[in-house]
Amino acid sequence: MARYRKANCKLCRREGEKLFLKGSRCLSDKCAIERRQFPPGQHGNNRRRKISPYGIQLREKQKIRRIYGILEKQFRNYFKKADRKTGVTGEILLQLLEVRLDNVVYRLGFASSRKGARQLVRHRHVLVNGRIVDIPSYSIKPGEIIKVKEKSKNLDVIHAALKEVGRGDDYPWIRLNKAALEGELLEVPKRIDIPLTVNEQLVVELYSK
Repeated sequence: MARYRKANCKLCRREGEKLFLKGSRCLSDKCAIERRQFPPGQHGNNRRRKISPYGIQLREKQKIRRIYGILEKQFRNYFKKADRKTGVTGEILLQLLEVRLDNVVYRLGFASSRKGARQLVRHRHVLVNGRIVDIPSYSIKPGEIIKVKEKSKNLDVIHAALKEVGRGDDYPWIRLNKAALEGELLEVPKRIDIPLTVNEQLVVELYSK
């Protein structure tokens, strides 16, 4: 399966903000954004560059894609699926990304990053409605129960992630039972409840050209 293998911190620096790709490290003084507040590369510190309207749209698309940790072809397929549905295309796009299994595991607080959540899923530590699902892109439906497998409940990475302040408790579309290490998707999240500072309409404009 194709995936990004290079330094995650460079992605945050390229977008000029924290994308929280490395969990607790992003909240520490070791965060690359705190130390180098300019894009990577030999021309990264050239602040005189003017970004075109196309460039602004592209950066917004790249930001969303990198936040959820998916590659270009898969992201474009999500957009096509959102475009076929009735409603606001940008909002539907984010909703499709939010109900991915790896993202729901991250939102529940079982992992400190989406990359860590994807690893838990791929390593078969997660159950959906009582059966193992090892496909990170699996779309969770309202009412489905996401649970850590019984043999995996003592994993230190899960308990360390749950100790992070506010994890799994601030999302109205999710019910979390920390004691049982399980959660439920109550509903597809509304745009106002998705905690992302992105302008998804720019992505719609980019792909609509």
